[in-house]
Amino acid sequence: MRILVTGGAGFIGSALIRHLLNETEHQLLNLDKLTYAGNLESLAGVADNPRYQFLQADIGDQPKVAQALAEFQPEAIMHLAAESHVDRSIDGPAAFIQTNIVGTYSLLEATRAYWSALPAARKQAFRFHHISTDEVYGDLHGVDDLFSETTPYAPSSPYSASKAASDHLVRAWHRTYGLPVLLTNCSNNYGPYHFPEKLIPLVILNALDGKPLPVYGNGQQVRDWLYVEDHARALLKVVSEGRVGETYNIGGHNEQQNLHVVESICALLDELTPRRPGGSYRELISFVADRPGHDQRYAIDASKIERELGWKPEETFASGLRKTVRWYLDNLDWCRRVQDGSYQRERLGAL
Repeated sequence: MRILVTGGAGFIGSALIRHLLNETEHQLLNLDKLTYAGNLESLAGVADNPRYQFLQADIGDQPKVAQALAEFQPEAIMHLAAESHVDRSIDGPAAFIQTNIVGTYSLLEATRAYWSALPAARKQAFRFHHISTDEVYGDLHGVDDLFSETTPYAPSSPYSASKAASDHLVRAWHRTYGLPVLLTNCSNNYGPYHFPEKLIPLVILNALDGKPLPVYGNGQQVRDWLYVEDHARALLKVVSEGRVGETYNIGGHNEQQNLHVVESICALLDELTPRRPGGSYRELISFVADRPGHDQRYAIDASKIERELGWKPEETFASGLRKTVRWYLDNLDWCRRVQDGSYQRERLGAL
């Protein structure tokens, strides 16, 4: 297929592009605005692949998106471009409204115009795959409850509310205009090339620098962790084999309390790169005031995607976390370039 990926320089998007180029024969156009979270260095290993193209563009720039669609002629769009950090959404929600809601609307309209003009066979085969989050469901209170594809939406943060809105827009464009859509809602991703403001890379890098390891509240919040390469495999399954109009929840079957995640990272670092002059990295754990509106528990029922498409995660939390910690230890140059902003400065200089 010819696939246009929005947000392909981000964490999940770059993992998807690496997977598609390494494991399939698909041709890809990566359309990314390159905000702070977009890092082309995450794609350095595949940037010279003849099946890969990059276009710096905003999904909200409808004429530019329309031109890209007309020139590239995709058979599928995989839409990952989004503002995605909860804390940032609390401090400044406007960017989340603009990108996640208005941007998705603009992309849908450009896509609808492109799709409507396709010949009948190509129109029938076309797919618009919207990649979203389990945070649209709010939180769970019972220890055995799980988010299913029919769980009512109850977002808690400006980020999750903006993603819920974008989900609703995609479904409306399917219902009203017949646009052939697919939706996926995933649990917390982790793995290589994760932006250092997120929990797992933040803890790894703070620990190595001897800085406090911040844990919100009492650290008892529960998340279902999904290794990003498992997620990329699931996304390929959905865009290739999913039923039009359906939603598929993607989870890692790896529920962990936030405090346990931090302690597990400390244990791996104690093993792989012991502190000097001694002691455990756990001594750096610091409890901080809880985030406003913090959801207590997320957990995904991923039985539908396993039943219908045959996907299930390959990594346990233990195996995925070990791979992740090792990757960060082996790629500290990439991390430092993100932390000091040089990855952005060099990009701007090249432009």
